[in-house]
Amino acid sequence: MKHQFIKVDQTTIHYVEGGPTQYTADSTTETIVFLHGFPEYWATWHAQLDFFSKKYRVIAPDLPGYNLSDKPQEQSFYEVPNLIQFIAKLIQQLAPNQKVILVAHDWGGAIAWPLTAFFPHLVERLVILNAAHPSLFTREMIRNPEQRQKSEYIHELIAENAVVKLSKNGFKYLNEEVFTGMKEGVLSQQQRRKYLKAWSQPGAIAGMLQYYKAMPQLAPSQSRTSQSKGPIIAPQDMKIPNIRITCPTLILWGEQDQAFVKQNIEGIQEYVPNVEVIRYLTASHWLQHELPDEVNKEIEIFLQLNENDNSC
Repeated sequence: MKHQFIKVDQTTIHYVEGGPTQYTADSTTETIVFLHGFPEYWATWHAQLDFFSKKYRVIAPDLPGYNLSDKPQEQSFYEVPNLIQFIAKLIQQLAPNQKVILVAHDWGGAIAWPLTAFFPHLVERLVILNAAHPSLFTREMIRNPEQRQKSEYIHELIAENAVVKLSKNGFKYLNEEVFTGMKEGVLSQQQRRKYLKAWSQPGAIAGMLQYYKAMPQLAPSQSRTSQSKGPIIAPQDMKIPNIRITCPTLILWGEQDQAFVKQNIEGIQEYVPNVEVIRYLTASHWLQHELPDEVNKEIEIFLQLNENDNSC
């Protein structure tokens, strides 16, 4: 894997790249772009990068605000419409002459869903790991008290003391609260040290929290002690976005997800008709860590079955 940097507008993005051959603009080797979530960085995809780099050109960026990428301070930068535009520009610069295969988890998925819908000329196939479709997530926030309860943690992440809270005691909160549900022993001590290094980058904690502060719709906290300030809106006033995707899409879903209820994938065919859903009954939100071989296998089968279908 080669570590590289690229400037998009005025923001520098760090990414790793690998593949079977040296990439050129006229290369026929397909490109897979991996988008990580919170509180991760490019190496959350290490097992997928190792596996797919034998056949594909693979790219995994640090999202803006994370690890070695720039960390814009303006909250407006992290609003979803701007993030979509920004990542679309990143993809266009990295793969100017071909559509890409987009693989995304968590916040990476929150960007990938609408990006694929609004920039279909950039994405050939889409793979989502435990990232709720925006239309279905909003539906569940409106009608499902369990989803609102599962999203309660966000109020801690947008509170005024959040940076201090997440940083103290060696990032104890991130290790013990956010990574909750991940099976014991899944992350090696070396991997945990690398996460600590990524979180320790100047401005990284503040940067990654910007995504939550700028998220479009969040139900009021059910806690009387919460003093969070952010995009609070009553469930009955939420608007369900119309995010529709036509290209071949694979959803891999760990059902023991602490952030999303299982109902987030019910009715997905209404918005994504060309979709396959594979559920893992005992896996959590951290699917690519817990079941890397199974994830790689299912993505490989999906790509082989749909390698001539670019109907986004």
